[in-house]
Amino acid sequence: MGRVAAPYGVRGWLKVQPFTGSAEALLGFPLWWIAGREPGAPTPRRVIEGKLHGASLVAKLDGIESREEAMRYRGRDVCVPQDELPATAADEVYLHEVVGLEVVNRRGEPLGVVEGVSEGSLQPVLRVVAGQVERLIPFVPQIVQEVDLEASRLVVDWEADY
Repeated sequence: MGRVAAPYGVRGWLKVQPFTGSAEALLGFPLWWIAGREPGAPTPRRVIEGKLHGASLVAKLDGIESREEAMRYRGRDVCVPQDELPATAADEVYLHEVVGLEVVNRRGEPLGVVEGVSEGSLQPVLRVVAGQVERLIPFVPQIVQEVDLEASRLVVDWEADY
């Protein structure tokens, strides 16, 4: 849902870059799960207070009391449980749901697997990897023709030599 960008102030507040359509949407969740640097379960933190700060958010989380403590969270992902997210419309998906899907073009040629999604300046961008080849494919309706979560497949209007 977002990433901790930096400490904010000296009292343990965090500056967070949201990955949601609406920056305020993240503030609607009373509990954030902060992913650690090591593999394993994220740590839950109760949101005490938060507000918009330009294109980002600033938030005070339970248990983080100083700038030094807040600094340890820099670069970590902010998550919420899947079952707390609002339902999507039939033609919508959450971006995290496409990670791991096989990507093929309209002719059925395999292009790789979605390894990640980044927020571009205009639209999300899929990072599709096949061996040593990495493709960056804009996640827009003109290019992404079909998302089939059940078949774990994404069909794109994209050529193998792009």
